[in-house]
Amino acid sequence: MRALRKTSRTQPPTLARHGRLHRHPAWRVLLKAAAVGCAVLVVSSVSLVGVVLLSLESRVESVPLVGETPGPPPSLGSFEGGFNVLVVGSDVCEDDSGCNGRGKAELNDVTMLIHVAEDQQSAVAVSIPRDMVVSIPACPRKDGNGFHSAMSAQPINNTLAYGGLACTVLTVSELTGLEIPFALQVKFEGVKKITEVIGGVPVCVDGPIDDPWSGFSVDAAGTHELSGEDALNFLRTRHGVGDGSDLGRISTQQMFLSSMLRTLKKPDGILNDPVALFRLATVVSENTIFSNSLRNPMTMVAMAQALNGMGLENVAFAQYPSVYGQDGVYAGKVAPVAAEADKMMDKIRADERFVPGKTGLGTAAADAPETGEGASPPSSTSAPPSATPEVLDGVQGQTAADETCARHF
Repeated sequence: MRALRKTSRTQPPTLARHGRLHRHPAWRVLLKAAAVGCAVLVVSSVSLVGVVLLSLESRVESVPLVGETPGPPPSLGSFEGGFNVLVVGSDVCEDDSGCNGRGKAELNDVTMLIHVAEDQQSAVAVSIPRDMVVSIPACPRKDGNGFHSAMSAQPINNTLAYGGLACTVLTVSELTGLEIPFALQVKFEGVKKITEVIGGVPVCVDGPIDDPWSGFSVDAAGTHELSGEDALNFLRTRHGVGDGSDLGRISTQQMFLSSMLRTLKKPDGILNDPVALFRLATVVSENTIFSNSLRNPMTMVAMAQALNGMGLENVAFAQYPSVYGQDGVYAGKVAPVAAEADKMMDKIRADERFVPGKTGLGTAAADAPETGEGASPPSSTSAPPSATPEVLDGVQGQTAADETCARHF
């Protein structure tokens, strides 16, 4: 006991030794605390991103593409090089009570190929008319048992019903000569929810529109904020714009997407609001069928980041060159214009920027609503001569920087 007491008298209390904090400057203590706090925030943020992505992936419905060999997903923001994505809009009615102007057939009402250049400085979205007659290659059956036989001279919108998303990808790949490793099928009902999350998309019209087939109606010219059912009906209207054809509708859809992209990229837009961006990603994941190669949300996020850095004038929307009024297998359908299509596809395959020579049948430049001409982006005139894109007179469309108006029918 005496030895113990002696030791206790000669050794300073442990608490007292560690309590001598006055020897260290206060700023050093605060710096250490801040460093620990930052480390906790970083780890928490990474963990949160992981949880969010896992949550989104659990909602994803996906299907395989022919010859698909998905590799590991890219790290966040590290998608390298160019890529091709096929976006398909299904017009199938999901309401048991029926939909206005739609049957139960599952057709690809929208078929759009998005090509991002190798340097990720430009992109082109090519809309293929739903009634354009093409050759359909041998496609896998939806049940996975073998292949359907190849067919010639069929409207491209039959491919979704014929062999699903994989068949549409094979057909567009054969038509364009581009490898398409990524694809997604958006349900039209999801468009309503997407526009609601965005907060509406401003759409300009040059006069009143009343289309009982799609249900879209506005009573005056001007800019109208569209979301939900109104946005969906506008995207579906064909009898209310242009010449009443699907070719006119393509141009109004491109106009809508251009306006939506401008809305998303505003300083107060969704791309700068993480909470709203997560809501948008959730809606997209719940209303879209992805190829297996797009199932991992990291891949989609990396692609989106690549697109987000582009100038609006570097994003072009183009209609695959085509016309009505031909004979034979094209009677009552749409025929491709091979010479003009080859020029456009040569540009795309070479990653060379171009500007559509004129707006489509359903739209006109905002400062020239009667002509339908003049889709060249304003910014192209101020670009260095070496960067000025070529104007393709045989291609209709616009850039995301162009502000156009729907031409009422």
